Amino acid sequence: MSYRGHPAVHHLSGEFAKGRLTAVIGPNGAGKSTLLAALSGAQTRFEGQISRDKALKLAYLPQVSGLDRSFPMQVLDLVATGLWARLGSFGGLNSSDRDQVALSLQAVGLGGFEKRWLGELSAGQVQRALFARVLLQDAAVILLDEPFNAIDARTTADLLALLQRWRQESRTVVAVLHDLEQVRQYFDETLLLAREPIAWGPTAEVLRAEHLFKARQMAEAWDDRARPCDVAAEAAAPLKAAA
Repeated sequence: MSYRGHPAVHHLSGEFAKGRLTAVIGPNGAGKSTLLAALSGAQTRFEGQISRDKALKLAYLPQVSGLDRSFPMQVLDLVATGLWARLGSFGGLNSSDRDQVALSLQAVGLGGFEKRWLGELSAGQVQRALFARVLLQDAAVILLDEPFNAIDARTTADLLALLQRWRQESRTVVAVLHDLEQVRQYFDETLLLAREPIAWGPTAEVLRAEHLFKARQMAEAWDDRARPCDVAAEAAAPLKAAA
């Protein structure tokens, strides 16, 4: 995919494995967040094709830095937005909906936090609340953009355990990550990007030293003033976002 011919992510064709945990890694500016935004539908202006089964529910968790924690919203209201697809913009919560919110908060270690204001939460607690919202969405495909960035070790461990639960439930998870040890330990497959794919497959194979070295080399050689990429604009096999 590219913008005005200049590649953000290009020469990428493939399919995310159903029911597996896939990490997306690469240097800063490699196109990782752009890829997830396009997969989610949040980014629509790009060249290329993305296909997925429209019947599958999809949940997208962007970077927490994009959330305004000063906004006067309680945790209950934030998490309940996970029911938006069913309730719509003006639907109120009934007792069953409130019970679902409470259960999802308990599942992420925030039982009893419904009436807390966002501004009262730590970064880790905000991320737990956002994961609770994802739980409510009950999606088959889950996209996470740097879900463990700037949060404490305990929260990270708890949320990684939740990812293992999703794998057991045969959900497809694609997550942008920076911690290679987390990737090695928890993720089945890995896509290594440097604006184009360096390697994609089983994690142990992708995280070989020569692949990581090549990604660093490509990052150092980037030139944002380079001429538009003709290849990026050509028709290619579509990227499948978790069949």
